[in-house]
Order: sequence, then structure tokens, then C-alpha cells
Amino acid sequence: MGKMGQYCKAFPLEAMRRFSGWRENGDPRDDDHIVYLQENHVVTDGIFIDENILFDEVTDEWKEFCHNTLNFELPDLTAERPQSLTTNA
Repeated sequence: MGKMGQYCKAFPLEAMRRFSGWRENGDPRDDDHIVYLQENHVVTDGIFIDENILFDEVTDEWKEFCHNTLNFELPDLTAERPQSLTTNA
């Protein structure tokens, strides 16, 4: 079974193909195919961070494209999660 990362964001493949350095692994897919930009900036064809990798040439230019063009921002994963609400009977 694949490993789940802490964060990924779905995009149509067409958005990724706008990057000038895009080199796609695997079989061709339609532009409207949904892919996942993972927290480590790798693109996968599914939610698992280590399976079905379509793109893994992570460079400063790719990270800049993700940030500036795709508006990809990692949330603060170290922030304390809210306590679940409890009821007093």
C-alpha cells in the first residue's frame, strides 16, 4: 500500500503542462486528468506520495512555478490541531 503524505493538492494535468520543464512519466493522459501536487513538489497520479509518479524533477524553477503560477502553498503542518468538542451531560 502506498504512503500518504501530510498534504497534496489536486490540479488538472493541463496546469502542470504549462511548466516549460515538464517531463511526464508514464502513458499519455488527457489535459483534464486530475493529478496531485504533493508536499515534496512531486506530481502523482493518485493521492499516495510514493506511487504513480508523473513528475519528480524538483528544481527551484519548478518550486517557483508551483508557488507563483499554481498558488501552491503548504499549510503550517506543525500548528496545533483544534481539540474536538466535548459535551457535558
